[in-house]
Amino acid sequence: MSIGLFMNLIILGPPGAGKGTQAVRLKEKLTIPHISTGEMLRDAAKAGTELGREAEKYMGAGKLLPDALIVNLIEERLKNSDCREGFLLDGFPRTTAQAEALDKMLGENGKEIEGALMLEVPEDELLKRLLARRRDDDKEETIRERLKVYENQTAPVVHYYQKRSVLRRIKGVGSLEDIFGRLMEAVAELE
Repeated sequence: MSIGLFMNLIILGPPGAGKGTQAVRLKEKLTIPHISTGEMLRDAAKAGTELGREAEKYMGAGKLLPDALIVNLIEERLKNSDCREGFLLDGFPRTTAQAEALDKMLGENGKEIEGALMLEVPEDELLKRLLARRRDDDKEETIRERLKVYENQTAPVVHYYQKRSVLRRIKGVGSLEDIFGRLMEAVAELE
């Protein structure tokens, strides 16, 4: 399957939906950078940077970072030359305000989001997956808080992209290959 150039994509879904796993596969197939805000923030926290220390306060409590902080982080990353021919955002935008800021940012350069790929996974499966990966911030009470925050703040982003007719819903259960196949079908529909 041939994929067109200049695809600006977002992968959406609750914590544990498999966004990171599938994003790595999409990055390789589409030859665009995978930009994971979670990974960027965890790296900053490990490095002990000012952003990392600030991020740790929010992540440890299962809360989202303030919009201004995360928008600035993404804006700087999208200026890199590897994003000229497209990108795959993972973990951003998480609020409607962030989605609007992203549209404004891209619009200033004559670009837009071509697709928002939504991985849908039942909550009991999400909890099972997140508890199994045993990361420091994946304690059951933190996970439940993250899922609640997602539902309250991030789910409206799904509606935002649905209104723009770029949302594609993908069943996020099954084998990695099956899920990836469904993602690639959704991307092909966007061409």
